Amino acid sequence: MKIKLLLVLTLCSFIAFAQKATVFGKVLDAESKTPLHGVTVSIKSEKKSTLTDTNGSYSIPSNANKCTVSFSYVGYETRTETIIFSSNEKQEKNIYLKSSSKSLDEVVIQKTASSREKETALLTEQKKAVEIKQSIGAQELSRKGVSDVEEGLTKITGITKVDGRGLFVRGLEDRYNNLLINDLAVPSNNPFKKIIALDLFPTDIVSVLETYKTFNSNLYGDFAGGTFNIVTTASNKPTTKLSIGTGFTTQNNLQKFIISSDASSTSDFFGFSGNDRDLPKIVGTKPSNYQFTSQESIKSFGSGFDAKETKSPLNSSISILHSDKYSFGTKKSIQYLFSVNYDNSYQVRKGLDRFFNTNQGNYDNNLVATKYKFTTNASLLGSIVYKSNRAQLVSNTFYLKTTENLIQDQLGYTNSQTNQNNTFIRLNQLQETSFLNSQLLFNYKLTSNEKHQVKAGISYAKTNFSLPDRKSFRGTLDNNTINLNYTGNSIVRQYMDFDGKYNVSGLLEYNWKFGSDDLTKAHKLTVGYNGYLNQMESSFRFMVSQNMLSNSVSFPVNAPDATLQSELYNLNFTYREGTNASYKAKLQEFVNAGYVDLALKLGSKTDVNFGSRLEQSSRETRYREPGDFDAPFIVKKVDKFYVLPTVNSKYKLNDKSNLRFAASKTITRPVVMESYPLEFVNPDATIENGNPNVKNSENYNFDLKYELFPTNKEMVAVSLFSKYLQNPIERLFVQSAGSGGLQITYNNSKSAVLYGAELEFLLQMKRISESLSNFSVGFNTSLMLTQATIDKENNAVETIVRKNKTTRNLQGASPWLINADLKYEADFNKNWKNTMTLVYNIYGKRIYAVGTNGLDHYYEMPFGKLDFIWSNKFSEKWELKLGVDNILNPLYKIEMGKENDITIYENDLTIKDYKRGTGFSLNLSYTF
Repeated sequence: MKIKLLLVLTLCSFIAFAQKATVFGKVLDAESKTPLHGVTVSIKSEKKSTLTDTNGSYSIPSNANKCTVSFSYVGYETRTETIIFSSNEKQEKNIYLKSSSKSLDEVVIQKTASSREKETALLTEQKKAVEIKQSIGAQELSRKGVSDVEEGLTKITGITKVDGRGLFVRGLEDRYNNLLINDLAVPSNNPFKKIIALDLFPTDIVSVLETYKTFNSNLYGDFAGGTFNIVTTASNKPTTKLSIGTGFTTQNNLQKFIISSDASSTSDFFGFSGNDRDLPKIVGTKPSNYQFTSQESIKSFGSGFDAKETKSPLNSSISILHSDKYSFGTKKSIQYLFSVNYDNSYQVRKGLDRFFNTNQGNYDNNLVATKYKFTTNASLLGSIVYKSNRAQLVSNTFYLKTTENLIQDQLGYTNSQTNQNNTFIRLNQLQETSFLNSQLLFNYKLTSNEKHQVKAGISYAKTNFSLPDRKSFRGTLDNNTINLNYTGNSIVRQYMDFDGKYNVSGLLEYNWKFGSDDLTKAHKLTVGYNGYLNQMESSFRFMVSQNMLSNSVSFPVNAPDATLQSELYNLNFTYREGTNASYKAKLQEFVNAGYVDLALKLGSKTDVNFGSRLEQSSRETRYREPGDFDAPFIVKKVDKFYVLPTVNSKYKLNDKSNLRFAASKTITRPVVMESYPLEFVNPDATIENGNPNVKNSENYNFDLKYELFPTNKEMVAVSLFSKYLQNPIERLFVQSAGSGGLQITYNNSKSAVLYGAELEFLLQMKRISESLSNFSVGFNTSLMLTQATIDKENNAVETIVRKNKTTRNLQGASPWLINADLKYEADFNKNWKNTMTLVYNIYGKRIYAVGTNGLDHYYEMPFGKLDFIWSNKFSEKWELKLGVDNILNPLYKIEMGKENDITIYENDLTIKDYKRGTGFSLNLSYTF
């Protein structure tokens, strides 16, 4: 009996000893040294496995005194380690995984920021996803030398950047896009653009840039071109990085440059212009046609018309990024990131600036415009992330500020007065924008097996767009002297302010995975809510010259102030307010939506997502017509309830290829200025006028896509897509009844149909020859046919255009576009890694503005752009980037078509043209 008891105790002790043997540690990326979440750690002989957590940590027990542990992860080489244990040992083993060129299709993908930043992981995620989505991660952004979000998104198929007009997706312009930051809606800080200028966001704070070309129910219904989602990051390791840069652009830097005397101080250089240009307090908050006394005219305006002629210096930039991470307790950590960025640039644009007289068939204005623009961009970005085993709490704050000081000179003739070709118009303008956004996001795993999860978020944003004391004068130029007549409002001061009082957006979502304990094979039900409330108010005031004892004056073109001050003192002229009753308008938008999505795994090859979004949309505009300042506001309301169904499906043809189909209904809301009742008046008599009667478009979208992934670094895809747009919003030009000039406005056509195809590939050149193993080539092209049908009843001005045709191409849509890049990657030695990328893109001729009153359309002509980026990391701490932008320096041009219903007497139909110049930039970074 004692012997049996001894044997049992001995056996138990061996079992206890075996169970105490444990190997633990962290798995990290061999290159970046960042932790990898979701690595499969297994002991196959004992049928044991586990996954690394968000910190890359793992722990796995063994029943043997010797075992082989395997570490496998998507996009990385699998690594095995043989572990020999001593008695009761817990052995630490930190593992560094290298990127792999082999396909790892069957490895489970864990969607975490640290792994998703890998280019190979993102390609595999694209392959696994059901929806048609493309992403670019921090690793690829860094490798390609990309410095801002807008430039990064141009590396995605079918996206082109148009100078000053944002991003075009599949040839469709800015109004068809939407922007999210961490899945939360954010407003634009510019009423003339649908989304905020994305070149303001540095890529240092980006984990992944996502682009959705097909609709999902959790996205906002305002979707036709694409929805961009900026997923921000907080670094997993301590980092302090300082970057400085400089740039030179031919025809722009070290050239003749004119800058306002009000913009030449040190504070102006950094974008802080003070309050010198504020609206004079003496006129009050409500216009009253007030006429200034002589002394009031002298003392009330803090800024003048003087300008300095100088040479534009080099462009410059500086940025500082600091991040760190603290771990405490059991699987708990706090990460933070802080980034400060500043850059400035000097830009000169010279070219034709014309528009036609619709009654006479000749140019109304025929001017040569020269623009001298000094721009500053400053950003302050901060993020704090708390992580535990089941919870994640993120706080983000963004502050962006831009200034644009512009001197624009126009010389030629106006009002069809061809005999007076020395008419001179100078515009002296400061444009300021600001964007403040704070976010709080929360993710929580309700159960430890991750089958039940919730996420929530709230965002608060405040924006401002202002043109303080936008000054202009108009006269004739003779030997650098301006001869000016006070009559006819020849001197104008404008004060425009768009105050985005607040934008609040929210998100609440529940996810349930069911049907299998293996989460990669489980179905998924998503139920959620998101929405936003946006409120803004605008004010537009005018001060104009009023002749008194004199009708005219002469002064040096760059030094009017001394003469004008003397003229005011001698009572020869004064200022009066010329604001009309439409000076103030208010806008409130409200979107309230619930959504549901059911993702089904129908066997090993078929995935289908069925979803529906119920979206309540409201837009209320309050404004007055010119005339009675005390008249009640006209209230224009657009209330719509939309049911927006969507289906996304994927069929796995084999381990390397998929077939996808997507269909959905979406809407397109107008850009703020497209529906806003404000006349934005320029000194050359051109006007941009919103139309409060513009309706939302309703869109029906269909996509069919075949994609092939030869390796985890390669992809080939062919897509067919079509859209039917009901009441599409379009830009058109008409003759202004009041000023006689050109008026840009907006209206709905009856309908439009789009048919298109996309081809894209990313291939390694070693397929051709082993000697080309360091090269890869990317290419994508979109071909699109569009047909818009004119609404005869509601758009009478267009019915007589182009020989009474009632159909034409859709405004803003390119019939074709091409993006291509050639990359070379090599390590010159152990510490010197470099990447060279040559990028080319071009788009086809498209309608810039729809023609009316017998004139053909204004067309934006093809524009090709070739860039070169060379990124060098020549030590662990130093990195150097060299860029050459717009190498070919083509002519950007807008011209009128030749199919006119009236006789045209001009031979050259160019409306606008200029060259950008070729840019050279150098950026040096040091990581402490």
